Amino acid sequence: MLDDRKLDVLRAIVEDYVSTREPVGSKALVERHALGVSPATVRNDMAVLEEEGFIAQPHTSAGRVPTDKGYRLFVDRLATVRPLSSPERRAISSFLDGAVDVDDVVHRSVRLLAQMTHQVAIVQYPTLSGSTVRHVELVVMAPTRLMLVLITSTGRVEQRVVELPNPASDTLVAELRARLNTITLGTGLPDAARAVGDLVDTVGPADRPTVAVVISALVDAFSAEKSDERVLVGGTANLARFGTDFDRSMRPLLEALEEHVVLLKLLGEAGDASAVTVRIGHEVPYEELSETSVVASGYGPERDALATLGIVGPTRMDYPGTMAAVRAVARYVGRALADE
Repeated sequence: MLDDRKLDVLRAIVEDYVSTREPVGSKALVERHALGVSPATVRNDMAVLEEEGFIAQPHTSAGRVPTDKGYRLFVDRLATVRPLSSPERRAISSFLDGAVDVDDVVHRSVRLLAQMTHQVAIVQYPTLSGSTVRHVELVVMAPTRLMLVLITSTGRVEQRVVELPNPASDTLVAELRARLNTITLGTGLPDAARAVGDLVDTVGPADRPTVAVVISALVDAFSAEKSDERVLVGGTANLARFGTDFDRSMRPLLEALEEHVVLLKLLGEAGDASAVTVRIGHEVPYEELSETSVVASGYGPERDALATLGIVGPTRMDYPGTMAAVRAVARYVGRALADE
């Protein structure tokens, strides 16, 4: 266990190294921070921190830099995620309030997160598997053609054009619309898909081919497979800012940004929508990305996380600011989806 003074020295080293990109020496720490001790005492504290593996000396004549272990302790010692300022909160709110649908919310969120953190932002689309049915609509386009519209609790809209084997009467369409909504309203999509399958046997023989085609299209709309793997990435150009921060990881990271399965694993499972997770260096689930850190949070209405968003960047990052931005954007996205 480190005493408070050594923790203060570690915090100062992390903050200075993040700010300057230069190894930090004892004299600079005393000049920049109100540590209340002499450079000699700071040197002794730095020696202990180095021996314990929290900092390292990259060159014999250089100062010290934080290690993954040092960053981990720094993040764990943050008592709370600092709140954003009022102007920052207003900027997030005004930017996301103009979204017209879920796709727009996701696109705006990834741009906003990349701009706020100056990192690579990743936003997973809300998973249909975690949604419930808000409404099913059938719109007659022609005697043998319908537009089927599924609206979920996350605000996601799935549309299918259905070609019917026989002309459908207005009465049949109205009755089918009403029954579909009665059966599925508020029901999870997997359960709704199973429930509507029995409808075919409840109509007359003449209407069964038409109802079967509509049910098949609706079950297809219920499918969560494609949605669960959809990820949007923004701010890739920010990687150019980091220079030598990615001596070995730049190419693997660029390759990872093209693989949605990898990105989903980087973000991790969507858990509590109020929690922010931080994985640093070798904690990231890919060895070739050991120079990166991932800050992520689930998002969704209230505390129920429907998906995950976050950032990927170098281990040398502003963790307090990044964690605050990720948490705030996740909360606003959850509220935006609840209002859709």
